[in-house]
Amino acid sequence: MECDPRAHGGRDPRNVSLAVLTDSPAVEHLIGALRQLPGVGKRSAERLALHLLTAPGGEAQALCDAIAQACRKIKRCSICCDLAEVDPCSICADDRRDRSTVCVVEQPSGAMAIEAGGVYRGVYHVLHGVLNPLAGIGPSELTVDRLLERVKAGGVKEVIVATNATAEGEATAMYLTRRISPLGVTVSRIAHGVPMGGGLEFADGLTLQHAIEGRTALPGA
Repeated sequence: MECDPRAHGGRDPRNVSLAVLTDSPAVEHLIGALRQLPGVGKRSAERLALHLLTAPGGEAQALCDAIAQACRKIKRCSICCDLAEVDPCSICADDRRDRSTVCVVEQPSGAMAIEAGGVYRGVYHVLHGVLNPLAGIGPSELTVDRLLERVKAGGVKEVIVATNATAEGEATAMYLTRRISPLGVTVSRIAHGVPMGGGLEFADGLTLQHAIEGRTALPGA
């Protein structure tokens, strides 16, 4: 989609202020849609909208096509509920992975981050959120039941709860522990502490609490 410069009196449309288009319902709808993206505020959405409306060479249409194609092809893995183009996903289908260890994360981005570390060799389970009663999000809005089915099916020895160190993440971890522990499976929590290169004076109280509680003995001590 390329805008015709003649529509702006022969001026380069990239130099036209978005204020000229504020009376356009279509533009307002585009800005509103862009603001739904994580980390995108009003000003950022306006800049993105202006870029898309003035992009040359079908750039905007190519973006639309890429989004539409991804939405058609990407689905949830029937085993771990992660996003994938095939079912089961490549991790669940990999016989080299340790299926006795399941790492539970809030979102697909959590699994991606752990996988990028190259150390963990178990499998994952994606909750697609955390418990948040104030927002109306309970266990039924997450994939908790699917996780319990996996554990009850047998073969799982440990569930690592890797939800974020937030009030909602901690509440979700406690809830999962109460539901899974009676099934005879070990439930562990990832350690949260001071990051490498970070000073104690910059850490908040909750981070320091987790760092102290998750302390480990030094080799040879």
